[in-house]
Amino acid sequence: MPETADLLTRLREQQDEMVELLDALVTCESPSADAERLAAMVDLLADRGTRLLGVAPKRTGPEQPLVLRWDLPAVRSTSGPVMLLGHLDTVWPAGTVDRWPFTVDGDRATGPGAFDMKAGLVQALFAVSELVETDFPRPPIVVLVTSDEEIGSAAGRPVLEEAARGASAVLVLEASLDGSLKVARKGVGSYRLEVTGRAAHAGLEPEKGVNALVAAAHLVLAVEALAAPDLGTTVTPTLARAGTTQNTVPASASVSLDVRASTVDEQQRVDRAVRALTVAGGAAVSVEGGVNRPPLEESSAAGLMDLARRAATRCGLSPLEAARVGGASDGNFTAALGIRTLDGLGAVGGGAHAEGEWVLVPAMPERAALIAALIVELAQENEETA
Repeated sequence: MPETADLLTRLREQQDEMVELLDALVTCESPSADAERLAAMVDLLADRGTRLLGVAPKRTGPEQPLVLRWDLPAVRSTSGPVMLLGHLDTVWPAGTVDRWPFTVDGDRATGPGAFDMKAGLVQALFAVSELVETDFPRPPIVVLVTSDEEIGSAAGRPVLEEAARGASAVLVLEASLDGSLKVARKGVGSYRLEVTGRAAHAGLEPEKGVNALVAAAHLVLAVEALAAPDLGTTVTPTLARAGTTQNTVPASASVSLDVRASTVDEQQRVDRAVRALTVAGGAAVSVEGGVNRPPLEESSAAGLMDLARRAATRCGLSPLEAARVGGASDGNFTAALGIRTLDGLGAVGGGAHAEGEWVLVPAMPERAALIAALIVELAQENEETA
């Protein structure tokens, strides 16, 4: 059987092929709400993945959710399945690539969606391909790619949760944080407070109105008290709307809230408090929305970070660091099912969702080797503890 260190050598020899595939994926734009372009991306990724893995994926569609799923059998391992989880949609509108095409400048590759998260898909496919081509033991592998992560995974969530049931671990292909893997993510809540007042002429008889804007302003101040910075809980008003004309007491107003929390208990505390908000002066408030993603608590990465560090050492890679971040991913859903989940195994680079996002090209084969070596560690884990 080859040595784990050989993985890095072999994958470095394929760096140009990895960049070529990244170019193809970035150039094939895939905005979350563009069904036609998403379908084209599914076709491209299915074709290139089949070439690399030697097996065609199962596909759902043509309506959302568009999902690709590759299943590879175990090789000399009794460990439970390992799921590699990613998404092919991006935040970038169609036509972005025309003014900002895929480009490699020195060690950096850039283009819309390169960092978040098309490089992660490339690295995962090459990692699994290397295991297929060599004689390493491996557990059953599921590679699952969804198409609506950037807009909340409303359609993709039940599909990925069903695919994850029974998995021994989920490895999320989202980008790293400056090279660090992500062992914890905050949960997300999205709310809209709708305030109803009563219109009146602002000059002739304002006293007959009930000012929804003033009531909404009091709510904005009230929600500040719901945050708990020492616990990592943030409650942020983000959007506001009120009124119809400059000379009318506003009869309606709305305020949107973004809530982030590190634990389920904190999410539930804030949820209860938001739903209990009241306003005075004759106005009324109703609440729409709620918890979108549960937190990925650090306990969900139990043992996986240690295995990843061991895999990195055996590959000859630099020591790995762990990060805790405020953003959420589809890994939040699998962690909430009680499945061990390790995130941030995708690209090394920066600028997610920002003009100029970039990928460190020499790190692509390194991260592919890390993924492959971690899967090997997971195959051996069961035997070592038996």
